[in-house]
Amino acid sequence: MPVLYLIPCPISENTIPKVIPPQVLQIIFSLRQFIVEDLRTARRFLSKAGHPIPIGNLQFRELNEHTAEIEIASLLPYLQNADTGIMSEAGVPCVADPGSSVVRLAHENGIKVVPLVGPSSILMALMGSGLNGQSFAFVGYLPVKRNERKERLRTLELRSSSERQTQIFMETPYRNMQLLEDILLTCRQDTMLTIAADITGSNEFIKTQSIKDWRKNMPELDKIPTIFLLQA
Repeated sequence: MPVLYLIPCPISENTIPKVIPPQVLQIIFSLRQFIVEDLRTARRFLSKAGHPIPIGNLQFRELNEHTAEIEIASLLPYLQNADTGIMSEAGVPCVADPGSSVVRLAHENGIKVVPLVGPSSILMALMGSGLNGQSFAFVGYLPVKRNERKERLRTLELRSSSERQTQIFMETPYRNMQLLEDILLTCRQDTMLTIAADITGSNEFIKTQSIKDWRKNMPELDKIPTIFLLQA
């Protein structure tokens, strides 16, 4: 029976040798068909990684937020045809990225699922935060509308305080500064905030301090991939 491999991708430019183990690259090089979030990104990654088969001879199917349910079901013959790799645009598939629907399809049809080792900005941010790693919740993206976002921040802060639980969330990079401004305006001054930006990149920045201290010196995060962690 064919295997579905969950392939990690770099979360920062030009870091393949640093973040993708050789054993994982060997598996990637053995594959000839892929399900990917973004075709251009996937082709570029495979080319830079040194896939031995010409990129034009590999098979690709796209899976993203625009993929209809009926299209997902139609991927079953593709999965049954040969070993397949699933890739998101950066980081690991199925965690804050598309892919779980295909993994579920594989499980339902007896196809073996194998997650491969690689970078996850969410876990790396938690590891480097110094906040509670025994109890934490990744809550994804917060609301875009400012009033709703502030209300969500209050709810997360209250949950963190009552459960002693680290709250992890993120934003589209071009809205990072709006989110940070709302965090600093909304949360209590003694609440701890970790900002983890450009993880694995040349300008990696991970720092934890109180809201009070962050208010004194806001970092510039515009268009930089960032994870935020909150503990009250």
